[in-house]
Amino acid sequence: MAQSDKNGRISDYERIAEAIAFITREADSQPGLQEIARHLHLSPFHFQRLFCRWAGVTPKKFLQVLTVERAKQLLSEAKPLLEVSDSLGLSSGSRLYDHFVHLEAVTPGEYKMGGAGLRIEYGIHDTPFGKAFIAVTPRGICSFSFLQGAEIAEHLAGLCKKWPHAMVQENHRRTLAVIKAMFDGKIAVDRPLSLHVSGTNFQISVWKALLQIPSAAVASYSQVASAIGHPGSARAVGLAVGANPVALLIPCHRVIRQSGLLGGYHWGETRKQAIHAWESARHESFPACPPIQAPATSRHLLPPSA
Repeated sequence: MAQSDKNGRISDYERIAEAIAFITREADSQPGLQEIARHLHLSPFHFQRLFCRWAGVTPKKFLQVLTVERAKQLLSEAKPLLEVSDSLGLSSGSRLYDHFVHLEAVTPGEYKMGGAGLRIEYGIHDTPFGKAFIAVTPRGICSFSFLQGAEIAEHLAGLCKKWPHAMVQENHRRTLAVIKAMFDGKIAVDRPLSLHVSGTNFQISVWKALLQIPSAAVASYSQVASAIGHPGSARAVGLAVGANPVALLIPCHRVIRQSGLLGGYHWGETRKQAIHAWESARHESFPACPPIQAPATSRHLLPPSA
């Protein structure tokens, strides 16, 4: 079950994640709205309202994009990544479909200096998929990852290990502006969201290929390997995907197994399901949530199921 904070509050994402985990476990029995709501100790009315606020569509429509069969269909319809790039008239890795992103790799000289003279600012923020750690340099986002509990110190240690000579400090206001640009669709982005990352040549080529995967689409590890000119290196591609330093913007969640199964995800398979379905729900021709008529009397919490 989702864990509450010290004030007893549970975020929308934590409730939705618990719902998705329950649905995945009980997929064979196709649980309905009332059964899912009961598991969360919510009334069906409040659960549907919560879900529509988070996903923009009803739970029933949302569940349609969580099936292995649908993932297999997406894989069969996927265009080669290089073909996607050519059709958009883009250089490799220059932008995402749903975000305007520029990826800039750290030079060998900069890597050797370990961030000497570089100022890195970081912050912790709420996102539609839970709390996230983000760090930025003057040239762009160098780290973005979801928190799996309260391991903020672990993220800071990793940042300082990668940039041992940089000046690292918290700047909530600066990083909040970047978070809003990432998640608030009402904000018009008039310049690229820049990524400032370090990696091997192979890793950089994989990350640039991931930027070619459209939102609500998927690719297999072998498709990515072919796109970067290394067919047969799917396992190495998987390692590079797992080393992605900027979650979501470099969309490693869009890489799945050839079987249609989502496969592993550094920040949890449930979160990968949530992100994949959240993107898909916004790009499908699903009608928006209908107005929900509140019952004359309703309780927010239901007693725990037996």
